[in-house]
Amino acid sequence: MRVVVIGSGIVGAGAAYYLSGRGAAVTVVDGGYPGEATQAGAGIVCPWVDHPEDDDWYRLTREGTRRYPGLVEALGEDIGYAKVGALLVAEDPADLEPVRALLRRRHAGAPEMGDVTDVPTPSELFPPLSDDLSALLVPGAARVDGCSVRDALLRAAVAQGAEVRAGAARLTPGGEVFVHAVAGEAHAEGEPWSPARDETAEPADQSGSWRQGAPLVSSAAPPAPVGARRFAGQGEPLDADMVIVAAGAWTGEVCRPLGVELPVFPRRGQIMHVTLEGVDTAWWPIVLPRVGPYLLGFPDSRVVIGATVEDVGFAPRVTLGGLDEVIAAGLRVAPGLFNATVAETRVGLRPVYAPGSPLIGPVTGRVVVATGLSAYGLTAGPFTGEIAAALALGEEPPIDIAPYAPSVG
Repeated sequence: MRVVVIGSGIVGAGAAYYLSGRGAAVTVVDGGYPGEATQAGAGIVCPWVDHPEDDDWYRLTREGTRRYPGLVEALGEDIGYAKVGALLVAEDPADLEPVRALLRRRHAGAPEMGDVTDVPTPSELFPPLSDDLSALLVPGAARVDGCSVRDALLRAAVAQGAEVRAGAARLTPGGEVFVHAVAGEAHAEGEPWSPARDETAEPADQSGSWRQGAPLVSSAAPPAPVGARRFAGQGEPLDADMVIVAAGAWTGEVCRPLGVELPVFPRRGQIMHVTLEGVDTAWWPIVLPRVGPYLLGFPDSRVVIGATVEDVGFAPRVTLGGLDEVIAAGLRVAPGLFNATVAETRVGLRPVYAPGSPLIGPVTGRVVVATGLSAYGLTAGPFTGEIAAALALGEEPPIDIAPYAPSVG
């Protein structure tokens, strides 16, 4: 079977990996959209604290989490995956009780979270933290490097026979695929793929989740729809029996020629990377306050702080206001970072499906969509790609996808 995957982020890469492993002839179209989510996520894998009233969301992220150890073994590469645990922190210990109850309720169905314990002095595990905090430790939580995951999946897919093409994919009303060079953008048609270094995702979920979900920076107007891309020439047709659209926040634009309107919009997240010279941060736990920011350590004395949650349309810009929010919130939780060196800032547009759920399923007889993971792209991205691959191959998906099915008229 010939399958074209539109989008080379973590979902598209996951789909290509599973498809090529099943013997499909796969072409991935890397569109090079500015602000792709996989370039700007922290890498938190801790599903048990979120979506307390949404079992369908939780099921997707929980199953995605469970598959990571096997995926790490299968890929045989360092993708930055490490079970470092997560500290859920609060100034008032009483504020920890709702999430303690949630974790207790979910533990029997998710023993991989480990035994949750109280940590009276969380700064013993994450030294820059304020001494005024109390915490719960969830030992099963892990972190990954988003771009390392994506790159490893694509490398494995290519090794299994997949092809990765740079360019913009255009669908026809019948679902045929044409690849174009994009005027004014760096990728040239036919340019071979090579892995980039960077990272994806943070929160946008319903109230009641442990992590921050509502936008903090209000827009003067609702997010504007993305303008159509400018295509050069007639484009090159790609033979495809099935198409998977995993184009993140741009999925609605890509699918519009099919005559369907998919209300997928971008939610901007800005994050900051800082370094603490001479400090070993590789095994510091993830820090999750009740309401942002998150903090987590990586090797090379690096700490990630984020993220803003902004409904501002297709504007992948780092802003002074966004950095101010990240810095102020980070120092409030971890004043010990005051003298850290700012290494870099990143920004990504997380794809959000307006009804609030992930968006996974067929929109026509030959086109499957897989997007809308919002803050949970790194947690559920490879698994979502696996689901999309099963759908494209006409197989039974590993979980019931009815809750994520697109509503198309």
